[in-house]
Amino acid sequence: MDTGHMHPISYLIREANRIFQGMGFTFASGPLLESEWYNFDALNVQKDHPARDMQDTFFIKDEPGYVLRTHTSPVQVRYMEAQMKKGIEPPYRVIVPGKVFRNEATDMTHEAEFFQIEGLAVGEDVTLAHLKGTLEKFFKELFAGANVEIRFRPSFFPFTEPSVEVDMRLVGDAAPEKLRDRWIEMMGAGMVHPNVLHNAGLDPERYRGFAFGMGLDRLAMLRWGIDDVRHMHSADLRFIDQF
Repeated sequence: MDTGHMHPISYLIREANRIFQGMGFTFASGPLLESEWYNFDALNVQKDHPARDMQDTFFIKDEPGYVLRTHTSPVQVRYMEAQMKKGIEPPYRVIVPGKVFRNEATDMTHEAEFFQIEGLAVGEDVTLAHLKGTLEKFFKELFAGANVEIRFRPSFFPFTEPSVEVDMRLVGDAAPEKLRDRWIEMMGAGMVHPNVLHNAGLDPERYRGFAFGMGLDRLAMLRWGIDDVRHMHSADLRFIDQF
């Protein structure tokens, strides 16, 4: 009797939850149909920001003020807000895997519908060094046996300050040959902007945190050498049966 095969995205979500749970993170989720407040405003995305352009966002015609979420970051605010309403003060550590949507043309490396994973840690003494150590541990366990190096490059995101692009390099004989000794851009990250903490009901003078987000589809392409992201949403069993 033939057994089923796990989709690579499902495998990555399961593995990410396992790895981050070991670091004290909890799982959270949020709605796919999101208000502009949580998707943009609460995350310090200004009204005239390009991300609100129709070319990037699916706006809902019959639900004014709502969009198909463009990232998993709204769950950050929802989670912090919910904890504060319960009277639960930081520290918080939460991981958010989920589907997101972008109004763009599809090709070998882009899809209008894909998966992201978001991480958030908030406390009184959180630093970029904690972010770096967290990501190093995640990639080291995901690419088991390989030596992992992480570097930060300055960047800009409305919801983090300072913001960084995160590059990863795998070194050593255990690293996959296609990835070995190559710096690869993996995600955006940074320290949570004080405005975001304030919008979630936290005191930015007392608390600070880090956040990061990456595409699971792209991570799967690197992990297994998949050459076309569209395979992962094709429902073609010939693709799934390889895993």
